[in-house]
Amino acid sequence: MGGLEGVAGMTTVDMFREAMRLLPLVAILRGLKPEEAPAIGEVLVEAGFRLIEVPLNSPQPLDSIAALRQRFPDAVIGAGTVLTAAEVRDVASAGGELVVAPNFDRDVVEETVRLGLASLPGVMTPTEAFAALKAGAHGLKLFPAELASPAVVKAFLAVLPKGTPLIPVGGIGADNMTAWRAAGAAGFGLGSSLYKPGDDAATVKAKAAAILAAWDNVGKPAKF
Repeated sequence: MGGLEGVAGMTTVDMFREAMRLLPLVAILRGLKPEEAPAIGEVLVEAGFRLIEVPLNSPQPLDSIAALRQRFPDAVIGAGTVLTAAEVRDVASAGGELVVAPNFDRDVVEETVRLGLASLPGVMTPTEAFAALKAGAHGLKLFPAELASPAVVKAFLAVLPKGTPLIPVGGIGADNMTAWRAAGAAGFGLGSSLYKPGDDAATVKAKAAAILAAWDNVGKPAKF
């Protein structure tokens, strides 16, 4: 898996889109500790992951984001569970490039866009989805996916602007990607199926390998 080519001439949003093209899987490292970040990040980047988020309800998340950003400049590093505009600014100050939320909050999206970061808010209804895009979101996180279905993805994509990245998150793993992908999911956010607090690098490496093997079987990447 290659890196992000032409990084020097890319905006953060360009890098997000290129990372989505290369491997549209977001590694969600909820519970990661700063001292664990380099080793866990290493196995993920080596496996091909280029989208990594550390939820803000993790221990010292900004320290982990800063460490990952410094060590892996060819990956798009950011934060999840970003709930306020002030938190967006904190993420930006730590070097974060991606802002992921479980919900749509206009202030969060607009501040993310103002600071030049990539915005991926959570939505569950068409009303939220269109409002998020109007506010400037660069993709949509369908969350929690356990409350939806592949049929919901198909229905969303029938009405959303063509090329809108819709990424189911919640309960996604190596065993259930196929139907979601067939319905048009652009990629997935992967939490406990990839990383749980306390997992060491070897465990994450094995989980990543299983997920990537499953991904290789779900069809060609979507085009944006």
